[in-house]
Amino acid sequence: MSLIQGIKYNIKGLLFALKSPKLLMLGLLRFSIVLLLTLGFIGMVIFWHDDILNLIWKMPEKGMLVYLWTLVSWMVLLGLGVISMLIAYLVSQLLFCVFIMDYMSRITENMVLNNKVDTDPESYMTLFVYLIKQEIPRAIIPIVISFIILALSLFTPLSPVIVVVSSIAAAVFLAWDNTDLIPARRMISFKERFDFLKRNIFFHIGFGLLFLIPWANILFLSFAPVGATLYFIDHEKG
Repeated sequence: MSLIQGIKYNIKGLLFALKSPKLLMLGLLRFSIVLLLTLGFIGMVIFWHDDILNLIWKMPEKGMLVYLWTLVSWMVLLGLGVISMLIAYLVSQLLFCVFIMDYMSRITENMVLNNKVDTDPESYMTLFVYLIKQEIPRAIIPIVISFIILALSLFTPLSPVIVVVSSIAAAVFLAWDNTDLIPARRMISFKERFDFLKRNIFFHIGFGLLFLIPWANILFLSFAPVGATLYFIDHEKG
């Protein structure tokens, strides 16, 4: 039930944002930035693809090795494309997570609760520094877990299962990036916020499943702060 609820809140946030010109503008701005960064990094990959491949394996002159080299070439291109999308997302998070995402969350909270979230410049700068500090453990934990999953995929015969596990882990942490906005803004301790993630793990899996759909994930990620804020407000009321 919580898993379905997570999917519903992600879609609900997107529909809610479409009714607000300000949220729509901010979401489209974030969407455009991530899309441009992704296309830019993929363009660089395509441009340098041959040089990168030659460092790995120079093209054979003839024989069956040519077909094998072509297969490896496509696999390298696909892998670098995925890495490019990941880098684009991480860069956008670094540049905009504490700005656009938090601002979208504030607007949503104001609209739903009809109360003014403090946006005084001085207090906001203090909060900005605090939010950056909060990003450090929130970034380290997913990286550590991702490396563990990667190591398991390399040294065990359970690669298909591990691919599914790694996808679910990615969905959970991407969802947590958004549901953690209000708790971080209220300066709740990291331990309490991580406990919240563990208690509501199935909701986060559901909320993050839409982030695993290629290309559509950029759209859902752009408006995810809205749905996550709606969920947290309803969760508090409940």
